[in-house]
Amino acid sequence: MSSWKSRPAGRPRTPQLQPLVGFASALPEAGDVRQLPARDVNVVRTAFRTVTRLCVHVCEQYLPDAFLLAMLLTFVTAAIAVCVSGSSVYQILDAWYDGLWSVMPFAMQMALILCTGVALARAPIVKRGLRRLGGLPNGQTAAAVTVFLTAAISCWINWGFGLVVGALLAREIAKKLEKVDFSFLVAAGYMGFVVWASGLSSSIALATATHGSILNFVEQITGRTVGFEHTVLSPANLIPVLLLLVAIPAVLALMAPTVDEMKCVDPATLARQDDADEAEWNEYQRRNTLAAQLERSWWITVPVVLIGGLYEWHAISSRGFCLDIDGFIFVALIAGMALHSRPIAYVHTFYAAARTTGPILLQFPIYGGIMGIMAHTGLAGLIAKLAFTGATPHTLAFWAFISSCIVSVFVPSGGGQWAVVGPIVVPAAHNLGADPALAAVGTAMGVQTVSMMQPFWALPVLALARLGLRDIMGYCVIGMIVAGIAYGGSLLVFAR
Repeated sequence: MSSWKSRPAGRPRTPQLQPLVGFASALPEAGDVRQLPARDVNVVRTAFRTVTRLCVHVCEQYLPDAFLLAMLLTFVTAAIAVCVSGSSVYQILDAWYDGLWSVMPFAMQMALILCTGVALARAPIVKRGLRRLGGLPNGQTAAAVTVFLTAAISCWINWGFGLVVGALLAREIAKKLEKVDFSFLVAAGYMGFVVWASGLSSSIALATATHGSILNFVEQITGRTVGFEHTVLSPANLIPVLLLLVAIPAVLALMAPTVDEMKCVDPATLARQDDADEAEWNEYQRRNTLAAQLERSWWITVPVVLIGGLYEWHAISSRGFCLDIDGFIFVALIAGMALHSRPIAYVHTFYAAARTTGPILLQFPIYGGIMGIMAHTGLAGLIAKLAFTGATPHTLAFWAFISSCIVSVFVPSGGGQWAVVGPIVVPAAHNLGADPALAAVGTAMGVQTVSMMQPFWALPVLALARLGLRDIMGYCVIGMIVAGIAYGGSLLVFAR
């Protein structure tokens, strides 16, 4: 990246308590020997830093481009299918081709979740909040923790919104803080994604809560839908999420780069990039034609927002409060329009948001082909069945988590994976007398855990940050390990 530049070694500023980030600011800065007596520089911290540096080095040297990685995964999946399933080459080709297009409706839903989330994050009031929040941390560790917590809470509410908020906040902080590793900040923001499938926009939880959904395998097997009180809001799901909100900030403090290791970005470069993004909109605002005045009229937005609010009131009063994928897109759309107020402002922001979906839309068909191979050759089902061998009612959800971690390497989409392994997971839970809702939660946990090393969902973050996959993945692998321990342990503790 052309804007990287080396910073001379020196002491970072001593962190002080700040509003809303007091915990983050209380953490010691990496390399600040004034705060850390020699006896406190212990084996644990040394081990963390050694492992982190190794992961960063390996990713920077050997990790290929995300699109190339998807193609390599396609070849690996096809080869495994030939060896394990006994399918012929032509059967695998047919499964691959069918998978390319079967994922398109879901791909459109995911793209709209991301675009509406980006547009919501770029609303003026949200941008002002991010600028103010970006000015609070006064050290690298405090900055990374602030970015992580903001992204994680946002991802729990809406994963598309959270992905964007983390990257935008990292940019705001890097424009204000001199000594900070920008790739470390962006990685901290992406680590917030580790809770998305445990949140309100979880595609698996939404599918099991939606009556009549083709992905609601719990309803198809048991005859009942599973509300959020049994998935997203259950103790088995909420407690590990809360633990990660504490554990990952501590890990970030341990593995933060020292001053002489930092890869800093020029704040002026970031400012120029943001100014360039605003130039087109500012030029349009100077137009004074009748059409331009209509497009900037807030009173056109108000009826649309009122109609949307009226529909939501009617839906809740007549059918009860129920979240599904389409409902989330609709709420994000209406909220984004309301916060932008002027219709053309929302259109402009949505168009800019659509540019960040390009890498995902390019790769969705590729992963759809992988999903087709795994589904039609029975490879995904075989992985799930092998994982469930010897499972008990107490351990089935844990093994659903393990199988999900394996399948997620090849099928990174939560909804896409649930379409493949759901017909295996839910009947297995039902036959053993285990809780199918907890098995669904375990599957979702596996998806979000492996997303830390699977680059699919990192693409929009990298597009906004203007970084490469190699810049952040080394740090994210550590986050994956921590998340795996938290989620796996929770499923064993809370299984009934």
